[in-house]
Amino acid sequence: MGYNMKRTEYIGFCCLLACVIFLSFSCSASYLNHSFLEGPYDVGQDVTADCIKCHSEQAADMLNSTHWLWTTCAECGCEEARLMELGKRTVINNFCVALASNEPRCTSCHTGYGWEDKTFDFSNASNIDCVVCHETTGTYKKIPTGAGAVDPSVDLLAVARSVGSPSRLTCGGNCHFFGGGGDNVKHGDMSSALYDPSRELDVHMGGMDFQCQNCHKTTAHNVAGRFAGIPGSECRVECSDCHGDTPHQGEYSDRLNGHSDSIACQTCHIPSFAREVPTKMYWDWSKAGQDVDTIPVDEYGKATYNMMKGEFVWGMNVVPTYAWFNGSFEKYYLGDKIDPQGVTDLSTPLGDRYDANSKIYPFKIHRAKQISDAQYQYLLIPDLFGGEDSYWATYDWDRAVRAGMDYVGMPYSGEYEFVETTYYESINHEVAPKEYALACKDCHLDGGNMDFAALGYEGDPMIYGERAISGKELEKIEAMDSAIDGAAQESAQPTPGFELLVGLAGLFAAAFIGKCKRR
Repeated sequence: MGYNMKRTEYIGFCCLLACVIFLSFSCSASYLNHSFLEGPYDVGQDVTADCIKCHSEQAADMLNSTHWLWTTCAECGCEEARLMELGKRTVINNFCVALASNEPRCTSCHTGYGWEDKTFDFSNASNIDCVVCHETTGTYKKIPTGAGAVDPSVDLLAVARSVGSPSRLTCGGNCHFFGGGGDNVKHGDMSSALYDPSRELDVHMGGMDFQCQNCHKTTAHNVAGRFAGIPGSECRVECSDCHGDTPHQGEYSDRLNGHSDSIACQTCHIPSFAREVPTKMYWDWSKAGQDVDTIPVDEYGKATYNMMKGEFVWGMNVVPTYAWFNGSFEKYYLGDKIDPQGVTDLSTPLGDRYDANSKIYPFKIHRAKQISDAQYQYLLIPDLFGGEDSYWATYDWDRAVRAGMDYVGMPYSGEYEFVETTYYESINHEVAPKEYALACKDCHLDGGNMDFAALGYEGDPMIYGERAISGKELEKIEAMDSAIDGAAQESAQPTPGFELLVGLAGLFAAAFIGKCKRR
């Protein structure tokens, strides 16, 4: 009897210990004790030198990562050999146009130090910035125009001692939330609101405290997922990675799961983007250079003009544009011809309703007016920052594009004009709780969100084509909408997380031990 009691107490103690260990490692940004570091650290590279002493293998992995190379292809490979050297550092966009000739400003977001021009050595591990992703103090920052140099106000010793797992604060606050030159300017679904979001804004980050790497799994410092504006095929992140291909349950699961064959999860579960922080929807570079007395402000409190950048239109709570997408994009590359009378697409999702690999996805379309060569009919790269001929130093477009095109080794005719462009960006964050997902009537019938003609249909597929239905079925769908709305209201409260269940198991183990001791 005494042996059995001791054995039972031992088992209960082990259960309690396992729960405590699990909970300690499930915190949002696991802290790893580096208090043994002594410094002193004058510059970021001094911290990196200490990191590499223990983590040389990780440094070697980093040198082959997308975050370091700013090219598409690393761990996951390329779909075409021609894409091997293409990526963020080589493509053209319609925000700040291009990295080339503007490196000291653009590379303040790079996971490294000293990328000042095209001579940067990507094989030099001493220039890796480890702490930009791994610090946990929330105090780390770089000089915006310093090619990744650390701001002198940063206590590098405190930052180095704090290192732990990446978090929304490091991934977003140090980079992705501020792409394009400001909070939520570029992406539309990634902003400072995701530091500490509500469940209503993002059910994963707000409802379950997901960090970026919960979805963006990492292997050898290559992070799964990719920005829509970058060419090639890299490790894609899919909702089905966790939820499977038939995620819906209940009375109408067959109909809803049937939609999963042709409609991406994001389409229904992100009904709008930029729900808390406005995003830039239009950027007119041709208006730049005007010294206006009073800066106009829109209904969201955002400035709609900047002398350095031109005129803007902001959007908030924006309904996405929907398009077929098979995972690949048609990209504009330097030297490609433009449409001088129309609109040139810089990043267009590929796919159609007859492509078995395509689904309907939500997108933000950023529209712009940017500079092009009037004679050669291709887009131009202006030197915006840094050089004596740069636009922000001279406000002279001719000098700026002459310097920029000389930098990339492309001819400039001496004649320029501004043309309209579009840039598709995929929407994947700000996933709403299920009670706020789109219902049938939000897409179908009169006034729905879907432009079915643009998607290749004669009309609403519930009435025409593959999904034609009878009047009786229509009544059933309307009843289904009402039933789903009612069930959604009942399920509006968040479900207890897995950590809570583990905690309850720990309490049960503790109570069990106490009971054994009283015997």
